[in-house]
Amino acid sequence: MKYFNKFKNWCIKDKRIFAEGLSLYKLYWVYIIGGIIGVYYEQILNGFFALHYDGIFKWELRRGVIFEPINPLYGVGALLLVYLLKRKNYTKLQTYIYGAFIGGLVEYIVSFLQDTFVGHTSWDYSEKLLNINGRTSIPYMLVWGLFALILVCYIYPKISDLIEKVPYNLGMLLTHISMIVMALDCFISWGALIRQYFRESGYHPFTWYGKFFDKYFPSDFLRTRYPNMRYMK
Repeated sequence: MKYFNKFKNWCIKDKRIFAEGLSLYKLYWVYIIGGIIGVYYEQILNGFFALHYDGIFKWELRRGVIFEPINPLYGVGALLLVYLLKRKNYTKLQTYIYGAFIGGLVEYIVSFLQDTFVGHTSWDYSEKLLNINGRTSIPYMLVWGLFALILVCYIYPKISDLIEKVPYNLGMLLTHISMIVMALDCFISWGALIRQYFRESGYHPFTWYGKFFDKYFPSDFLRTRYPNMRYMK
């Protein structure tokens, strides 16, 4: 109890406002919150699709990294939408249109980078109506616009207020710990995916780094973490 009280007093000692305005720390937590919401949105939506077509609600992982329930695509999308659309007083129509464009652009770029550097893609809209090189589509961009409108105009103001109510010292501590964990998760996850690409292309590991990923993150394991990922030949 003694140490808890000391920690509590330390947390509230600094009276500055944590992550005030559109600061780096505020945007980081928008990224984390958006990434988490995106994961569960996709998993729930996918479950209902499975229920409709197969009669069974299927809970399938839709993460972007191995260990944390976060999808960086949604995190980056939320971060960019807030940063670019809250800097000026756009109308709701402008927010919708710009949000649709930003969401589609992020989706296209992430798909291109994933395909180029790890030889995989997590989505392919080639069979969808009005798709753009299979990486995004006009209907999905319209959905991104709706997400942007709801996020920027209704959700973000409440999230921003909650973030700024966190005690300054506690907020800084949690942010730095989270950043380290997130960086390690991304490093391991994307390293494992890159090694999977070379492994499935017939290249044997010649460093301890490659052997590490082959031993602890084999292809069968990665397919359980990324069940919707397709190998691009």
